[in-house]
Amino acid sequence: MLFIANDHAGLKLKQVVIKYCKQHDIVFKDLGVHIDESVDYPDMAQILCQKILEDVDKHRGILICGSGIGMSIAANRYHAIRAALCFDPYMAAVARKHNNANVLCLGERVTGAGVAEAIVAAFLNEKFEGGRHAIRVAKLTSAKEQ
Repeated sequence: MLFIANDHAGLKLKQVVIKYCKQHDIVFKDLGVHIDESVDYPDMAQILCQKILEDVDKHRGILICGSGIGMSIAANRYHAIRAALCFDPYMAAVARKHNNANVLCLGERVTGAGVAEAIVAAFLNEKFEGGRHAIRVAKLTSAKEQ
């Protein structure tokens, strides 16, 4: 399952992502927010990360705020969450292939609609390569436990 969440500064870009998902028959759940009243991004990251952690091997997420930075910092505080702030499709592809990223972070104020669609496509279509990358990803998870 793909979960999508945003704060007030990511509302418009979330609509772009949702439209993309609908056009490509991607099953998703919109966790909010749905209005442009101020909300704290750590709260939205927490809601999404808790959903991902229910089945970390099957779920992925997309978090959207103004810059993407706050969401990525907040999401990466959770064990087994590997959130990647991506500004182009290459970053999203590598985040999946090499880092097994399970959460994509986007910034509405720094990413246009067309680029966002390409980033989401790369994130959702790439697969983790494993191998030497699996050893590195395991070290990321163990570092969070310390």
